Amino acid sequence: MAEKPQPVRVLYCAVCSLPAEYCEFGPDFEKCKPWLVQNAPDLYPDLVRDSNAKEADKVAEQLQSTGISSGAAGGAASSASKPEEVKRLPGGKIKKKEKPEVVIEKVTRNKRKCITTVKGLDLFGVKLSDASKKLGKKFATGASVVKGPTEKEQIDVQGDIAYDIVEFITDTWPDVPETAIFFIEDGRKVPAA
Repeated sequence: MAEKPQPVRVLYCAVCSLPAEYCEFGPDFEKCKPWLVQNAPDLYPDLVRDSNAKEADKVAEQLQSTGISSGAAGGAASSASKPEEVKRLPGGKIKKKEKPEVVIEKVTRNKRKCITTVKGLDLFGVKLSDASKKLGKKFATGASVVKGPTEKEQIDVQGDIAYDIVEFITDTWPDVPETAIFFIEDGRKVPAA
């Protein structure tokens, strides 16, 4: 008789809860590395080699910081070896800090009807619900606060009011400089000033 097949024992990562073989494809592989080196060194031999090299580098840095190595060269190396902390997105892209700016875009729908969207007023401390009421009263149109495609709130105003809106924004909210207001025309960001 043939033997019964035995179930496969799968080792799951305690950090990302994926099987250890798939950690490198998970959302936070950097956080998983210490756990993998300790619990699954046979799956990732490169990580074990890298961790051993890093430990040797740490010992060398500690020796330099205590002053055992040559004095002038050690001080210069320790100050140059501290890189600035930069927030990285998945894929290695660097996240830029958002500059506070107001972006005005005119969207045409149903051939003749337009909607003017105003994004970024909240970055200047403007309450969007109050701003939509003021815009609706000033231009005698409907205005509402909606979530845009990037899940950020924006103001949608019915009609093409892009011609007067810059002056109205700078007069109503003096915190918003005219240099921080941009139009989107033909897919390009154009300064309003």
